[in-house]
Amino acid sequence: MTRIISGTAGGVRLDVPSAGTRPTSDRVRESLFGALSSMDVLTGARVLDLYAGSGALGLEAWSRGASSVDLVERSRPAAAVVRRNIGTVAKALRGGPEAKAHESTVLGFLQRATGPYDLVFTDPPYDLDDEAMTADLIALAPLLSPEAVVVIERAKRSSAPDLSAAGLALIREKTYGDTRVWWAEPAAD
Repeated sequence: MTRIISGTAGGVRLDVPSAGTRPTSDRVRESLFGALSSMDVLTGARVLDLYAGSGALGLEAWSRGASSVDLVERSRPAAAVVRRNIGTVAKALRGGPEAKAHESTVLGFLQRATGPYDLVFTDPPYDLDDEAMTADLIALAPLLSPEAVVVIERAKRSSAPDLSAAGLALIREKTYGDTRVWWAEPAAD
């Protein structure tokens, strides 16, 4: 079971696609959002959730005060789940900020998006190669606000993302079991 951990929609259950996604565990999300809360980046944030799967990361941010959330998912069945989850969380939030599902490849979405985004989650399939990850980060860079935080989740065995190619600087790195998470921000000029 996947659920919203905290915020206005805390406890709301989320549907999970039946195949092709790897939901972030509650333990990892709880730790991740604890760190983001301490950085004070959630309230009023414009959020982008890439490789959304169920949408749990973006919807958790929405529950905790994000002003808008764009959730990008290529798979038609998973995008349908994201849309259902948006509706479920919207009922708990009783209006207010906006969340949108975008059925698209990540690179396709980034090439037509306008931004700026304050908080970005990129949780690609573990088999996404390093070259594709770097291309995503490079396409994302011009869409970031100056104070943006980018959270990248990959398998522990994956190599570190090439942050410098996208003009990003590492803030923090942490491993949770088989999952490694990197926090980055736009590098100072």
